[in-house]
Amino acid sequence: MLKRNCVYGAVLCVENGDFSISWSGGAGNIKADDRYFIGSVTKMYITAVMMILREEKSLDFSDKISRYLPEELIRGIHVLNGVDYSNEITIAQLLSNTSGIPDYLLYNKNKEEEAGIDIIIKKDQPWPLEQAVQRAKKLKPRFRPGQKGKVHYSDTNYQLLGGIIEAVTGKWIGDVFNEYIFQPLQLKDTYAYHDINDTSPVPIYYKRQEVYAPRYMASITAEGGIVSTAKEVMIFLKAFFNGFFFPKDRLDELKKNWNMIYFPGQFFFGMGIEKLWTPRLISPFKPIGEVLGFWGQTGAFAFYNPETDFYFTGTVNQASGFGHSKAYNAIIKIIKAL
Repeated sequence: MLKRNCVYGAVLCVENGDFSISWSGGAGNIKADDRYFIGSVTKMYITAVMMILREEKSLDFSDKISRYLPEELIRGIHVLNGVDYSNEITIAQLLSNTSGIPDYLLYNKNKEEEAGIDIIIKKDQPWPLEQAVQRAKKLKPRFRPGQKGKVHYSDTNYQLLGGIIEAVTGKWIGDVFNEYIFQPLQLKDTYAYHDINDTSPVPIYYKRQEVYAPRYMASITAEGGIVSTAKEVMIFLKAFFNGFFFPKDRLDELKKNWNMIYFPGQFFFGMGIEKLWTPRLISPFKPIGEVLGFWGQTGAFAFYNPETDFYFTGTVNQASGFGHSKAYNAIIKIIKAL
């Protein structure tokens, strides 16, 4: 059944808040303790670092990104209808995907350029911040920065956030992750992927094709370059929602303004976190409640349901999106059973 849905392997870890229930298991070609690329779940680690830096008063979310990034880098990154908004963009708008900056991986119809997974499959190449920004500048912004009710999921936003973190700390983003997250949580199998000869993470699939893209994965640390295991993502997830990185009451700020995103998938985006869209029909007599966390394009996921105090991590290791619904259904089924 897994292969019919282009899912060749999956792992799921489920725990409750007091550790009285803890289960993990693998299926197909992935074992429960295998390392995998967590993809955009990495963005939640960026959120944790940004929250820490703000608590340290190293930055504020209302700050303009021009305060931290070189003028030549951001000049012209947001020009809409002849107006250059590049110097008006704030850190908060990057975190909430409300900057209007296009995703550098989008298809450019005018230039007939490839996009997204096609770039990765056909040509494994690095996409560091400068290159990603230059490509984004060729694409039309979606809306004015902070325009009410507007949201656009953009990997470019998180590339820029990584650049801001490096500017503030004076360190490579991978070292920042290690200092602020991996070491404090004593994670042994979690790291920022950087050695293109490292084959320890399980291979990613796109539909029926195995994708080998070490140069790409090593270059996108801030937007999706962390390698981990389901158990260690679980440690991070619990720390994130229980005050380890920042005061627990700050979570309300992250959940303050939800905007619906329809691609990739259907979910709400807040300030650096996502919320699953769960129609009332799924559980008409017992509402599911909030399911908070993050999806990864690689099929990875990390979510928390405060209603039941249960946490879910793992991956379906499928970049096409075919497997995300399987992970979603499994999470919702468990919550309903509880």
